[in-house]
Amino acid sequence: MQVWAVANQKGGVGKTTTAVSLAGELSNLGKSVLLIDLDPHGSMSAYFKLDPDSHEPSIYHLFQTPAYAVNEIIVDTGIDKVKLLPSSTAVATLDRQLGTQAGKGLVIKNALTSYEDQFDYCLIDCAPLLGILMVNALAAADKLLVPVQTEFLAIKGLERMLHTLNMILKARAEPLEYLIIPTMFDRRTRAAIQSLRQLRETYHETIWDNIIPVDTQFREASRQGKPISHVAASSRGAKAYVQLLNRLLNGKSEPSLMASGH
Repeated sequence: MQVWAVANQKGGVGKTTTAVSLAGELSNLGKSVLLIDLDPHGSMSAYFKLDPDSHEPSIYHLFQTPAYAVNEIIVDTGIDKVKLLPSSTAVATLDRQLGTQAGKGLVIKNALTSYEDQFDYCLIDCAPLLGILMVNALAAADKLLVPVQTEFLAIKGLERMLHTLNMILKARAEPLEYLIIPTMFDRRTRAAIQSLRQLRETYHETIWDNIIPVDTQFREASRQGKPISHVAASSRGAKAYVQLLNRLLNGKSEPSLMASGH
């Protein structure tokens, strides 16, 4: 099972859309996918019509009782071959509750060990903050996807995030491949064009050479609780995620965030 974490400290950059859209494209290829919602806001859970304020059991129970069976938490998304480990607003309290308890950074990695043969891919929608949830996601991940909105403020926060991630990853035995994904690109605006140019100039070795465009079909897909490919397969947004998945699956090695911090 390949584990991909989708992360950015800034919210609203397309993390949930990226995870759900890639899951939809993988399912179209006949691959089985486990989605994990590690965001206290529960955007992915809400995408599939679950209420993170009230749904139980949730990912929170894994942290409280590590022996809790994952299959008791997994829910059906209504999408063939795609399952979900839903979130709960309660996970926002985990940093305060768990502190520096030994092993709490490996809860997700350890939980997935028993499910290696049940899923081809696992996509983790991360919280937009650095803490025990992000540590868990990075410890479990084989690849890191970093959606970045093509606007100035999002770019400003990217360098700081990558620097902080490097510090977290010092605890990893191996480097972590990552790819920056420009999202919400509106070619009609000068600001978006300038932001994309800046991203490509600054991160030319680590950025995907395409973009995820602004597309109203993303909103419609969210309303229906389905990946965009299951709602509007011929849309610009769906085609962009097909191209992104091809990039991720073609075996080309992405640059790595090194465990040494370099």
